[in-house]
Amino acid sequence: MRDVPIDGDMIRLGQFLKLADLIETGGEGKVLIAAGDVTVNGEVDTRRGRQLHPGDVVEVLGRRARVAP
Repeated sequence: MRDVPIDGDMIRLGQFLKLADLIETGGEGKVLIAAGDVTVNGEVDTRRGRQLHPGDVVEVLGRRARVAP
């Protein structure tokens, strides 16, 4: 798992997937999120606009990244 620092105290799920290099494009992220292939803290979340905060762990297609301050 990789720690990915963010500016500020919050980032949206769709933005974080791209920032963390877990996806190639925003469109890919939209499809994966809608399909239920993305988990946040171990739970499936289908909201692209979900707010993530430092400590949250995102997993997609077997790759994981943690939001870091």
